[in-house]
This record gives sequence, C-alpha cells and structure tokens, in this order.
Amino acid sequence: MPFQDLLRKSTNIIVVAGAGLSAASGTRERLTTKYRIPTFRGSGGLWRKYNAVSLATPEGFQASPSLVWQFYHYRREIARRAKPNDAHRVLSAFGLSYFRNQIAPQSTFTLITQNIDGLSARSDQEIAANNPEAANASDKAEIIEMHGRLFDVKCSNRKCGHVEFNTTSPICQALSGTEELLEMGQGTVEPEIDPSKLPRCSKCGSLARPGVVWFGERPQRMRDIDELVQKADLCLVIGTSSTVQPAASYAYEVQDQGGKVAVFNLENTPGDDEADFLFLGSCEELLPKALGLRVSEDGRITVDKQAAKD
Repeated sequence: MPFQDLLRKSTNIIVVAGAGLSAASGTRERLTTKYRIPTFRGSGGLWRKYNAVSLATPEGFQASPSLVWQFYHYRREIARRAKPNDAHRVLSAFGLSYFRNQIAPQSTFTLITQNIDGLSARSDQEIAANNPEAANASDKAEIIEMHGRLFDVKCSNRKCGHVEFNTTSPICQALSGTEELLEMGQGTVEPEIDPSKLPRCSKCGSLARPGVVWFGERPQRMRDIDELVQKADLCLVIGTSSTVQPAASYAYEVQDQGGKVAVFNLENTPGDDEADFLFLGSCEELLPKALGLRVSEDGRITVDKQAAKD
C-alpha cells in the first residue's frame, strides 16, 4: 500500500519526534554548522564532548550547578538563534484540521516530542500567522513536550518546585559569554561560577535548575501519552535513534495493536527493519513530500495534489 493511501485511511495519527527533527534548524541568514541545533547521538552529537551524567542528572547538577548551567545556557542561546525548518512547519500544518482533512479525512493528530528546544511550538505560531484562513477554521493539534522545555526554569527546592517560562538572554549575568567557551572544544576550561550568581527561583530565592526532564526522572504526561499510543493506528517516528525509553517503545506498541509505523531519519537506526515504511534523508525534505504539503518562502501552506495521488 502506498504511504499516501495509508494516510487517507488512518484515523488516529501520532508523531514521536527526536533531535533529528530540529537538526537542520538555524538562522535563515546564516545556516552554518555553528548555528545548527546539535543532536546528542549523531556523528556530531554533544555527548561526544561531555559526560551525560555530569550534565543531565539531578546528581550532576548537585555536584556542579555551574557546569550544568553553562551547558544549558549554551543550548538556550543556540535555540534562540534557531528557526523552525520545513519539517516543523509541515507538522504544524498537518496539525490543523483544515489541511489534514484533505490528506487524512476525519483524523486526529498529536505530536509527542522528545525535543526541548520549543521549535515546534514556535512553528505552530508561525504557520497560524501565515495561514489565517486555516488557523481560524481549524482545531489545532496538541504538542506534548515529554522531556520538558529548555526555557522553563524550575526551583531546585522540592518544597517550592516553582516553574516559570523564561526566555531572558542571558538568564543571569554570570553566564554571559560562556556559550562561546563551549564552542571552542574539549580543551577549554569552563569557569567555576558561584551558585549565588546562578539563576534563582523568583518565588523563594533558592537555586533554580533547567526545567527539563533529566535521566532518572519521569517524562511528563505519561498517562496521556499511553492513551494516545493505545488508540493510534499510524505512528510517524521522526528524527530519533529510537534508543531512549520510553519513547523508543511507542512504535512497537502501535504495531502490536495492528497499526502501522513510518520512520523518517537521516541515517539507519536500530529497529528500521521493523518499520512498515522507511524514509532515509533529511526530515525537512522528506516530510513535505510524504505528507503532501508544500511550504512557500513566505510560510504559506498548500496541499500537493499530485503527491496525494502518488
């Protein structure tokens, strides 16, 4: 069965997205390697430079809040400079029933993303602004950011636990310019910043931490995700190595229930042989063709009638 035929017959569609969805994003004026969103397990992955345990666990933060905040400040600055790419935009358009019903009539759609960069939410805003006739006439699909958000700041005091969305750059003066040191490579020695100068909770004044889900912590909205997976008859796996649990198991669960799985990745990953459809290449080029949607230079979306027939 051609993929377009499967789309037309699907009623409950989910996407499980990973870092590969955002890898091509950068400033439109200067899309260089420096300005791309780095992945964690690809050939240029960030884990090659830093120990994951020292950067993405509560224990690592307790041991060195200075190093962890410098790393997340660096990631915040990269994400601020980045722009949604066409893969984000097509998923945002597909999330609007105005477009989706022309491709998969009377279907539901939810994006479950492991990404913390906020680019999918920014893409939703961009597509809604550039396609007002679709946004005004459509229900907008939900985004579940299961690993939290890079621009959330969370109090490290469990008795408080206050969380707020903060896009200030830099988030505190002591972190200003430290992102340039991380660009220099492994031989660079990061400064040791006194915790009193790191971000503080605006409610109780305690040391704040990045509001993302770290290793050993429970991903957000797991009950909602489990319900969506149980109902799904089509799962699109986009830009993820399918090695991080629990997200890695979702595609298998959909298949076990009789659903179909389509994988979109730049390179082969474990489990590809089990996919019903495999698309290898850049997500920003593959997704518009596969979903039958075109994105113009000004962000306008049109349904590709020819793709819908293929």
